[in-house]
Amino acid sequence: MKKLKLGVPVSPTGLVIFSIGSVQLGSAIAKSLLAETSPAGIVLLRVGFAAIVLFCLWQPRLNDRVYASRWLLFAFGCALALMNLSFYRAIERIPLGIAVALEFIGPLGIALVHSRRWLDGLWVLLAGTGIILLTPFAGVTLDPLGIGLAMVAGMCWAVYILLSARIGQTLEGGEGLAWAMAIATLILLPIGVFTEGTALLQPHLLLMGFGVALLSSAIPYSLDLAALRGLSVKVFGILLSLEPVAAALAALLILNERLSPQAIAAILIITLAAAGSSYFAPRQPHQN
Repeated sequence: MKKLKLGVPVSPTGLVIFSIGSVQLGSAIAKSLLAETSPAGIVLLRVGFAAIVLFCLWQPRLNDRVYASRWLLFAFGCALALMNLSFYRAIERIPLGIAVALEFIGPLGIALVHSRRWLDGLWVLLAGTGIILLTPFAGVTLDPLGIGLAMVAGMCWAVYILLSARIGQTLEGGEGLAWAMAIATLILLPIGVFTEGTALLQPHLLLMGFGVALLSSAIPYSLDLAALRGLSVKVFGILLSLEPVAAALAALLILNERLSPQAIAAILIITLAAAGSSYFAPRQPHQN
């Protein structure tokens, strides 16, 4: 059990739940800012402030290992930039809970590609059913571009996972993420500045952007690292599958986004596919 400074015991499972809530609260707040700034603007603020916080936390230094990993880090930064930009452009057009559910197709795809068991066909079928329920073919009037952007974010998430594993073998702790976040900031800087200019320097936008960066990046990443010290990767993956449901709840409470019963069913089906894929995943060596 982990202890907070207040002396309150928090289990590894609780840490992951707090992490999920933090991420989706940050996403809901970020979406509320889209009335004042563009997706490119809020993404630049989120990623930029996250890079600053991660550099302060990990204090990464240029060394031979970083130089040897420079192309991996550049690819990692590109994936982060495109993932965030696609996601925020998606939630500009479709409900947050649906976007997060569709984004889960990325990590789910990785799990299925590395498996050859018949049971995994069930998770493909469930995920496919959930996606179909969100398309115009099933009578849902969602923005097709928003759906496509959410799935692009999911594919970038898959690339992020693969690159994170590679970089984690070379760089310690959050060094790789800190460098990648800095690279992503440099990529997003001209896009955000060209789109919004000096409007991004408004004090309340800077403050909200900093809050989103903390909620969506720094806090959950730290909680996840702490949780993984006492939690198996399998259980961690199952808990993460709750994110689409958490996103729908956050959107309802903060943005008053109400979903149709069909959309709620689609989110739950995709969540079940992600949870099932994690639960029945083959045991990996060196798991906790």
